[in-house]
Amino acid sequence: MSSWRGVGSAYAASYADLCSGTADAIIDVLGPARSRTLLDVGSGTGALGTLLTDAGWTVTGCEPEQTMREVSALQHPELEVRDGALPSLPFPNASFDAVTANFVLNHVPDPRASAGEMARVARTAATLVATIWTVSPSWFWAAVCDRAGLTPSAGARLPADKDFERSAAGLGRMLSEGGWNAVEVSEISWAWHAPVTALWASAAGGVASAGGFYRALGAGDRELFRQAFDAYCEENAEDGAVVLEHTAAVAVGRAR
Repeated sequence: MSSWRGVGSAYAASYADLCSGTADAIIDVLGPARSRTLLDVGSGTGALGTLLTDAGWTVTGCEPEQTMREVSALQHPELEVRDGALPSLPFPNASFDAVTANFVLNHVPDPRASAGEMARVARTAATLVATIWTVSPSWFWAAVCDRAGLTPSAGARLPADKDFERSAAGLGRMLSEGGWNAVEVSEISWAWHAPVTALWASAAGGVASAGGFYRALGAGDRELFRQAFDAYCEENAEDGAVVLEHTAAVAVGRAR
């Protein structure tokens, strides 16, 4: 699992925009807001929480990484954000009318317990929404590593009894095992016109697995990585951006 310690500013300058690409789908499956309460777990820099607020929800964010909360306070000062992490949230039972977790359950130590914790803080029959990548930015960085002659890190995986298949069907099964009712999962795909500057900010800033891999390299291999990145982007970028296709699984269920 990748570490998110200290990466708030780098994440805000890079993948925050990409991860907001699920916002419309999340708002759609949540249904009418009517000023009801919503908890956004792993709220990051507050981009999704603010979009949910704009859609009419009364949103509370919950984010364990201090630098993410600091960026959220600067960029979205109107959003209330608490310190806390799955699978142990700092809220009483049945506190919210809806709970969301956007690209969070693929980063927690116990996904099923975390799914159950989302249901615990939700009112009976409240809507629960979670997303994961099924086609993620990792393929881009694998291409960079291949060009550089470097072997990309496989990344740490959860123990077999905690892990789940990173597919739409696998996400649905895991959430049902975690206590969600009436789980339905769909997939959405979109093109992220990723600014080259944003892509490099993610790597140099240590964001996600690729950033952690880059930061762990020695000086010589870092130079190879940067040269390969520059060459790949020079060949594929238009107007300073690389068009990257991504796919996310969007799951919606109900709390018991």
